[in-house]
Order: sequence, then C-alpha cells, then structure tokens
Amino acid sequence: MTLQEAYNIFESLKTETTKKHEIKIYEKFLHILSQLKIREFSKDEIQSIESELDRLHLKSNPENRKKHFKKALTKFEIFLKNTFSLTSKGYYTNLYSGLGLSFGLLFGVVFLSSWERSLGISIGLIGGMLIGLIIGQSMDAKAKSERNVL
Repeated sequence: MTLQEAYNIFESLKTETTKKHEIKIYEKFLHILSQLKIREFSKDEIQSIESELDRLHLKSNPENRKKHFKKALTKFEIFLKNTFSLTSKGYYTNLYSGLGLSFGLLFGVVFLSSWERSLGISIGLIGGMLIGLIIGQSMDAKAKSERNVL
C-alpha cells in the first residue's frame, strides 16, 4: 500500500465518523503520512514503509475501529522510531517527564523521608519532573535540529 492510498483511506474514515476519539487517531495518522510524503527517502526506504503499511491491515473493517487503528498507529510510530529515528513532536519530553517523576518519587521516599514524609515525596516528584522535563526538551530540540521530528 502506498502512502497516498493510506492517506486516502484515513481521509475517508475521518469523513465517515463523528466520534472525536477516532477522528484524533485518523488526524494523527494523516499528519504522519503527509510528513512522510514531504521527506526524501530512497526507494528501499519507501518500500519498507509501504510494506509496514500493508502489515497494519488498514483496509480491514474491524468491529472496534478505534482500538484497531490506535494499535496500528502505535506500531507504525514504533516502526518509524526504530527504522528511521523519526519521532513525534514532544516524544522525548513526555518520555523523560515520566521517568523523572518515577525517579523523583523514589528519591523522595528514600532520601528525603527524614523530613516530613509528604514533603520529601513532593519535593522529590517536583525535582524529578523538572529534571526530566529539561532533559526531554533538550532531546526534542536535538531531534528537531537533526530533522527527525514528524
């Protein structure tokens, strides 16, 4: 399946539904496909993208469209990340903010519990989130400068 065929499928699916959750998924797919059309790829790279689109079974008509296409979107984003190092906007910020929260909570419980417990945990969470946010934004800026953001 070519990029244009997949784009047309999602355009028609978007016009058929009125559910906001489905429309968001279709719009995200449409955005990714339109960004891929703009980029310069070799013939082998285009073939690998098109074969991945075939593996996602986009032409099928499942009972639960939202679930099917959400899984397909996730698989496609993972494929683009692993194969071409292409990420979505804010990918690293979201990733490192979550990691920062986790490590901040751990740090707050282990090291700052000598203070009042809730205060130590709160400071750990805030500090971890801020550090994760800063690291994530710098990684996003680096990916954007390398033109790896869709």
